[in-house]
Amino acid sequence: MLRTFATVLAASTALALAAPALADTLVDNVDGVTIDEQGAVKRFTGLVFDDDGKVVAVLDRGEKRPQVDYRLDGKGQVLIPGMIDAHVHVMDIGFAALTLDLSDTTSLEDALAKIKAFADENPGRPWILGRGWNQEKWGLGRFPTAAELDAVVSDRPVWLERADNHANWGNTLAITTAGVTAKTADPSGGKIIRDAKGNPAGVFVDNAVGLVGKVVPAPRPGDRDLAFAKAQDVLLGLGVTAVADMGTEMSDWGTYRRAGDTGRLQIRIMAYADSFETLETAAGPEPTVWLYNDKLRMGGIKLYLDGALGSRGAILKAPYHDDPGARGLPLLTPAQLRNLMSRAAMSNFQTAVHAIGDAANAEVLAAIEELSDSYTGDRRWRIEHAQIVDPADIPSLGRHGVIASMQPLHQTSDRLMAEARLGPDRLDGAYPWRSVIAAGGRLAFGSDAPVEPADPFAGIAAAISRTDANGEPFGGWFPQETVSREAALAGYTSGAAYAGFAEGRFGRLIPGERADFLLVDRDPLLASPDEVRATQVKEVWIGGVKVRGE
Repeated sequence: MLRTFATVLAASTALALAAPALADTLVDNVDGVTIDEQGAVKRFTGLVFDDDGKVVAVLDRGEKRPQVDYRLDGKGQVLIPGMIDAHVHVMDIGFAALTLDLSDTTSLEDALAKIKAFADENPGRPWILGRGWNQEKWGLGRFPTAAELDAVVSDRPVWLERADNHANWGNTLAITTAGVTAKTADPSGGKIIRDAKGNPAGVFVDNAVGLVGKVVPAPRPGDRDLAFAKAQDVLLGLGVTAVADMGTEMSDWGTYRRAGDTGRLQIRIMAYADSFETLETAAGPEPTVWLYNDKLRMGGIKLYLDGALGSRGAILKAPYHDDPGARGLPLLTPAQLRNLMSRAAMSNFQTAVHAIGDAANAEVLAAIEELSDSYTGDRRWRIEHAQIVDPADIPSLGRHGVIASMQPLHQTSDRLMAEARLGPDRLDGAYPWRSVIAAGGRLAFGSDAPVEPADPFAGIAAAISRTDANGEPFGGWFPQETVSREAALAGYTSGAAYAGFAEGRFGRLIPGERADFLLVDRDPLLASPDEVRATQVKEVWIGGVKVRGE
């Protein structure tokens, strides 16, 4: 977006227009809130940024205003740093918006009706693709079946991703097209849900998803560009100015590079590769430099150690309370985990390990303990989700700079399912946000979108209350694990930036960092949880350029 002199003249009476190029700009008369270099809340009334879109000064009330070329009147609005989502799947957000969305369905019947309607409305689509189903939300008590899908769509393959991204549901035509039969063995780290005769029943868990997924037509580059544009629009609309993209595929990286080369890349993306093949092809022997004025970097790799609680793929120390024969599906052996983490560390790549169950988290922490002796320096080992941690293992989060990358909305969405999976006596270490801080660990907050909405204000509300949008449960679910408003804001700003080695570039609105900020209709540090959830984003600025707003 170009900033012109004419634009600035119009902005002399309103902040709604973009700032000019080649001049220092003062955004004055704002109720500003940020996190300073020491991690403390700083309030201010004026923000100065230069022609490169970097912060020059943060001004207190009564502090002398510098001579600048342009002054914009904020009219007393609340100004906060741009929100950073520490764990998303960018392209999945876009594809989810362009395909069948089942996230709002409340029963199997509701989902089947929506699937049929989508198929009828899209007769030219060779496959019916979508995501968001959740048998727990439906109260089904079991996985759905291929036969149930066949009853509404039998003439085309149907392939639908579960809400947690760790299981898929297909109809008979999808399964037979992939050549999966009763004789097909479960892959390591995966499970085919079968009927009484051993035939595939319709749902594939974790590594078994690829058995059918391999025959699903791949999106074309144009499809990917469209999906990225949609994802970026969704994120910016929610006030998200930067993300950690977890599991970046080579085709995703190409999409981001095309957007950057043509000036369409607005959000900042900290990319974590889905494999060493992607990592080495895209980045080479070491993390990439920051590209496009700090908008894109590949600095690490995403590893999967276990699955999800909802599909009983998360690895637990004791059997599942509601399925005593199951303890989860390990996706890596302990030796494989250490070898992969070591391989990344040797080239100074950061590792972000998906671990949900208490056994998985214990294994990652043990690996970090061992590898830290060999790989010294600022490693910032990341654990993605860290949903269920044995209280005995929580102190280990305070050692070696471990970052717990957690998603507050998972707690509100999953609490009843977590109670069923774990039972009442194993919940002390569930979503242990305050305990992580008390142990000396670091928090980075995100959404796991599209698994959850990429709404940072809903996440802040959940983090400070442990209640959902309906205020349930009263008083909060294990309220001793809430965090302060300041800690929640830091989790979505400075903490998320630090988790991606981006401090000094963006996340705090301090001199030298990028002027990424929002104008919102309320102060998240003074609002109730319900009020925080209702926050309206009025304007979004990235690098001193307004990218959303009137």
